[in-house]
Amino acid sequence: MTTKSAKKTTVLVAAGPTREKIDPVRFISNYSTGTFGYEIAGEAARRGYKTVLVSGPVHLTAPSAMKLVRIESALEMRREVKKLAAQADCVIMAAAVCDWRPGSAGRQKIKRKKGATTLRLKENPDILKELGENKKSVLVGFALETENLEKNALEKLKKKNLDLVVANKLTKKSGLFGDRLTDVLMIDKYFRKTIYRRRTKRELAKIILDKALKFKI
Repeated sequence: MTTKSAKKTTVLVAAGPTREKIDPVRFISNYSTGTFGYEIAGEAARRGYKTVLVSGPVHLTAPSAMKLVRIESALEMRREVKKLAAQADCVIMAAAVCDWRPGSAGRQKIKRKKGATTLRLKENPDILKELGENKKSVLVGFALETENLEKNALEKLKKKNLDLVVANKLTKKSGLFGDRLTDVLMIDKYFRKTIYRRRTKRELAKIILDKALKFKI
């Protein structure tokens, strides 16, 4: 990776949440703002790398110096990421992909009824795991945890065959979603651990790219 010129290096970043449709007016999603992924993609573009950003629905503007692919659902993200990963030197999965989707989406708005309503969910594909099983590029994953941060991050690193995992913990004080400053734990494939405290996501984006692009496949 380090022997390639900047212009020949291709970085693929997945960012933002996915939306899983319940009916034409409702969906399942999460609180991801996409900020971290957009900062990473922006930094890659500023360095002159060929940058591709696959983005879920967010209220952010991507720099014109990159290719932007907009998606909505986890299945759409899977299709685009797996197609584009074949040409990438580094894949950074910063997206918050929903783990589940409704088993079937209503074609018409589901009307309110008295009593409880059951929503049956189906598991979404694990995009990161699939990329790790057939890895052709440097692979970076993210882990947002509410407990056992280091243990869960290390498990994700191993199970999904990552080169680097970026982990942070959600607490009542941290916020995380859209926050300007954040704390993260990074663990690389050699199990080297580094903690960064109160850093902006732009600062962390630089660190993540520096670490990731030192690896070779």
